[in-house]
Amino acid sequence: MVGNISWLQELWRYRELFYFLAWRDVKVRYKQTLLGVAWAIVQPLLTMLIFLMLFGKIANFPTDGTPHALFYYSALVPWIYFSTTLAFCGNSLVSNSNLLTKVYFPRTILPASVALSGLVDFAIGAVLIIGLLGYYQIVPDWNIFLWPFLMFLLVLLTYGVGMILAALTVKYRDVKYAIPFIIQLGLFVTPIIYSPSTIPVEYRKFIMLNPLTGIIEAFRTSLSPVRPMEWGMLGVSVVFTVAILVAGTIYFRRAERSFADLV
Repeated sequence: MVGNISWLQELWRYRELFYFLAWRDVKVRYKQTLLGVAWAIVQPLLTMLIFLMLFGKIANFPTDGTPHALFYYSALVPWIYFSTTLAFCGNSLVSNSNLLTKVYFPRTILPASVALSGLVDFAIGAVLIIGLLGYYQIVPDWNIFLWPFLMFLLVLLTYGVGMILAALTVKYRDVKYAIPFIIQLGLFVTPIIYSPSTIPVEYRKFIMLNPLTGIIEAFRTSLSPVRPMEWGMLGVSVVFTVAILVAGTIYFRRAERSFADLV
């Protein structure tokens, strides 16, 4: 317990470095780009249009009463935050090897700053949701106030998984090649294209093992009053997120002793 308190105190002492690295990540991400921060809207918007055509118009996947465009876009915004940020988190230690070998600071600041900087894209991408709500004349109920909590939960999950991947990448460099493949698979085992209600009840428990399932479904449900909130599914996601965060922190702290030698 004392060690955990001293570790948190150390993180607090280096908070200015944390903010600096987060802001640096934001600037580097859009440096010398043609569209700049507009990519935060373009990426989920174009993906939504493709999903809308393939799965909404052609395959006609059910959306439980939610307009198809809102159904896909409200899930894509948190998913793109998770997938994009996770890729940067996984390479955060290797890409900052010069800092690891020359300057001392809590190493966990590197994946944490990436997780924080990704919220800029999330916030910009979420702006279009307001327009979709207005277009479809949807007035969300009180569940909309869950968004700050859901965002916090999403950041913690991304940070927890990111710490594990970042530590593994230092030791096994081929992990960085596996991350895009893992993310690609994650798109299909997360209810973005489809609704969890379309899965038979006896198999639904398996998809709930993915902590993103409850989080993304809660993001989507909080915008549509016609969809009941799946509190049990969200509760499972909370438990798994906390477990992953604790496991990621423990593994990262044990592995960081050898970072300078391996990187």
